Amino acid sequence: MKNKITLLLLLISSFGAYAQAKGNIEFGIGTGYSTSNLDATANSNLNYDYRSSYNVSAFADFYINDRWSFRGRVFYDRKGYNNEQLTDADGFIFSTNVELNYITIPVTANWHFGRKRNWYLNFGPYVGFLAGVNETRFGVDLTDEFNNVDAGLAFGVGVKIPLNNKLRLFIEYDYQGGFADVFKNDIDYYGYYGSENNNYTTSRGAFNVGLNFLLK
Repeated sequence: MKNKITLLLLLISSFGAYAQAKGNIEFGIGTGYSTSNLDATANSNLNYDYRSSYNVSAFADFYINDRWSFRGRVFYDRKGYNNEQLTDADGFIFSTNVELNYITIPVTANWHFGRKRNWYLNFGPYVGFLAGVNETRFGVDLTDEFNNVDAGLAFGVGVKIPLNNKLRLFIEYDYQGGFADVFKNDIDYYGYYGSENNNYTTSRGAFNVGLNFLLK
């Protein structure tokens, strides 16, 4: 029992090991479980379902003091939505799911808080570049039906757990909400990617884990 208490105290003390300072640079890599969907800008009779997938990312944090940093990040984001209704060349209506793959680049301001600044909030804009679109039932490539660029706002909250003087484990939740219409042609229900006089934007939330490395 005494050994367990000692180990717990060591873990707690290491958790508050250090805070960053002006001029420090951190590099990080991570991955996460994400859920995504499309949101209509007006009332719609299209009811898409959330799609689960994953993301991977790399980023750099540039500290201006122990409370604030600017982060540039690159995600490979597997977004999408379920329960799409499409029409084939013979007029047959079928239900399928849609995978939207993006290279997403958020640039955020990070506010670090807590006694040792191990907690953080971040917020800022992002831009996403379409890497490909497929429907899952027949594997049809739908990339040409979607706009090549997405944009919106990103925000998140997380904690970094020191492992040693140069390495930290992070756990975070991050969200992306798009402003740009994903469809090139919003024609009508059943098959033509959206609804007339309506725009559809992406939304994605993710729980991420990864490692931070102090470079400077």
